[in-house]
Amino acid sequence: MNTSNMPRPRKTGERDHVDRFLEEISADLPSDLDLTVEGIVDRIGGIHRRIKWMHDETLDQLGLTVSDWHVLTALRWAGDPYRRKAGELARRADLTSGAMTSRLDALEKEGLVRRLPDPADRRGVLVELTEKGREQHQQAMGIQAEKEALLAAALTAREKEQLNSLLRRVMLTLEDRYPGKPD
Repeated sequence: MNTSNMPRPRKTGERDHVDRFLEEISADLPSDLDLTVEGIVDRIGGIHRRIKWMHDETLDQLGLTVSDWHVLTALRWAGDPYRRKAGELARRADLTSGAMTSRLDALEKEGLVRRLPDPADRRGVLVELTEKGREQHQQAMGIQAEKEALLAAALTAREKEQLNSLLRRVMLTLEDRYPGKPD
């Protein structure tokens, strides 16, 4: 097995599941496949999955769904008075109008949002984040921030800056090639 392309851990004996996986399958991969790149991609994917698990755990702890979170976040980032049109919220949360109606019903029942008539459109509805909704959003952000701090706990301040800079370069390259929709 040719392991000259295998990413090397920083310290002797320091190996994660990606190192073990790549070593296990390397004999069956094309010889020109860069295992360092594969390691980067697999680690980014693994980190993404773990962040999602942490976020789902936070939302579950607060009795929120991911769609609830998208709606509350869209309202929170709208700025004071924390209102958006229902249709805009549906687009931001990637929900159909019917699904948005159900979501808003549930959030309104919990006292997290309120619906208001849109003064600019007799048929339109504005959705406003309530004080309770702002508090719930803030609480979720605080819980999640503590969990996300774990991501950087293994790094020095200098390493965090380096990693952030490197990831920015990768992101800029990908955004240029695959612009997609903004996050």
